Amino acid sequence: MTEPAEPDAKPGLLDRIRARMPWFDHVIRAQQRYNDSKGDFYAAGITYFTIFALFPLLMIGFAAGGFVLASRPDLLEQIEAAIRQTISGDLGNQLIELMDSAIASRGAVGVIGLATAAWAGLGWMANLREALSQMWGLYRDKPLGFVRTKLSDLAALLSAFVAIVITVALSTLGTASVMKSVLARVGIEDAPVLGPVLGIASTLLALLVSWGLFTWVIARLPRESASFRSSVRAGLIAAVGFEVFKQVASIYLKSVVTGPAGATFGPVLGLMVFAYITSRLVLFATAWAATSKDNMGEDLIMPPAPAVIQSRVITRRGLGTEQAAVAAAVGAFGALGLSRLLRRKTDR
Repeated sequence: MTEPAEPDAKPGLLDRIRARMPWFDHVIRAQQRYNDSKGDFYAAGITYFTIFALFPLLMIGFAAGGFVLASRPDLLEQIEAAIRQTISGDLGNQLIELMDSAIASRGAVGVIGLATAAWAGLGWMANLREALSQMWGLYRDKPLGFVRTKLSDLAALLSAFVAIVITVALSTLGTASVMKSVLARVGIEDAPVLGPVLGIASTLLALLVSWGLFTWVIARLPRESASFRSSVRAGLIAAVGFEVFKQVASIYLKSVVTGPAGATFGPVLGLMVFAYITSRLVLFATAWAATSKDNMGEDLIMPPAPAVIQSRVITRRGLGTEQAAVAAAVGAFGALGLSRLLRRKTDR
């Protein structure tokens, strides 16, 4: 007698919500792609190279400041006079000597800073491009050579530097304070309604600029160019999340840097958190674009590796001459002893 078939199990609560809400199902798919592609691991790597690249950039900044002060002796004299007025005694003289030595070695500091910045920047770009490619599911079977890969990363690094400079410039011009100064020069006086309007306008401009930057990063920085249509939507998600995070981060920094310990360690910790959250946001937005309906396809199941059959021949050695003789002698003595034992029993 056959057992009755069990009824089909009902789908769980999460499955029913995913079936009812397509956008929620898309979020779950994006999170699964992010986890399967080790998004947190790559975000931590991007954060490390971001912090590591700041030191050579500071060296370049010091070298540039040294060149400016060397070409402006009047400005250098004003700075030295301000140091003497603020810090008197040997400490002030030591600071002036340190500044003079830094200006004298501005060329070497600049060259070392540029070389180190190029090395750290290439590592940052390589990690970022690999992370974005993993989110898109782009697995290169035959990677490019070392030289071609580094040249490609260098071109992407220069492009990213130009895009970031343009983004920062537009964001700076779009701040409310800059807009107020521009309107004041035009002759438009400050009004009670002008402040909120300029605040909203600067936020929208920053959102548009971030949208363009994140769209370019998601679509063009992977090892192979991805779908631009999906990248536009994902870039908008990343831009909105980035603007919200900036507002929260500004409030956090204001509350942290009030004390002495916060003033010392708060900016560094804030920079690390800022880089890590931004990296996770960009990678998740990339995973969201990669799991869109127009980009989803059947997963390619690779065939198993060919089986290798190895035959082994095991040779077992037989009994040697000495071993056979010993075995025969033992058998003869055993048979002789057994026959004598049987005879004694019969005689009795």
